[in-house]
Amino acid sequence: MIRKLLIANRGEIALRVMRAAKALQIKTVAVYSTPDKNLLHTHLCDEAICIGPASAKESYLNIPAILSAAEVSGADAIHPGYGFLSENADFSKQTRHSGFTFVGPSPETITAMSNKILAIETMKKLGVPTVPGSDGPLPENKELQTAIANEIGYPILVKASAGGGGRGMRVIHDEKHLHASIQEAKKEALNAFMNDEVYAEKFLTHPRHIEVQILADQYGHVLCLGDRDCSIQRRQQKIIEEAQAYGLSEKQRNQLYKICIHACEKMNYEGAGTLEFLYQDGRFYFIEMNTRIQVEHPVTETVLILSKNN
Repeated sequence: MIRKLLIANRGEIALRVMRAAKALQIKTVAVYSTPDKNLLHTHLCDEAICIGPASAKESYLNIPAILSAAEVSGADAIHPGYGFLSENADFSKQTRHSGFTFVGPSPETITAMSNKILAIETMKKLGVPTVPGSDGPLPENKELQTAIANEIGYPILVKASAGGGGRGMRVIHDEKHLHASIQEAKKEALNAFMNDEVYAEKFLTHPRHIEVQILADQYGHVLCLGDRDCSIQRRQQKIIEEAQAYGLSEKQRNQLYKICIHACEKMNYEGAGTLEFLYQDGRFYFIEMNTRIQVEHPVTETVLILSKNN
């Protein structure tokens, strides 16, 4: 049982984690950079420790400083929140090796899901449906690129394997623009993620974006908390989240939940996570997994509370 929890984050997510901890009668430790000394989370927690100057690199991304704060405060667990170090496999590894409970997945799971190519390969092995694609990174050879694109069938979507937020993505409708678009995607990916690896998949022309929220413990129990529809986006950035996703039959929804639960059980997943799918013509296609709690999680919380009260 966790007795004291250090929250390695700030702002809204720190407050949400703190609220949950207090409901469970777990003491909380806040961390802050020097200019964040008077943020709300530092006043509502049981303790607050400064971990560095204004630069996130020297404070909220400073793993030794966070682990030192946990040791000094007597915390026995660390919650990363979202952003910052939440999907950093090395942070998960160092936290566990230092004797603390990391409230989240193992470093191996974070590594597997952080690279989209590896995530798709993993999910395919677990029987999760994926979008037809290049089954690996695109080669530099232009002839091989052309052959792969022709096999997938235009239009195709080129994506950065380490990407997010729509960066390193290009929709390609014909061979004329293939090679130039791949190079543009690689350059953008390198600038954004310091990794120019890209892959290709079939571009679905009218999909919906549906995500499934799960929670799992260290004993192999996986709980599905429902789904959300986040199809309304601008430049691949979500604008509106709706739960539950409209227009799905109970049979479709239950089948999707079973797929997600089975995959997480086989991965020995721990913590909160979200599996994201494209949905088109009655079929679901896995695209990625977030190995952390999401900004959108309160949408699911609200629906569960309303359902319980009704």
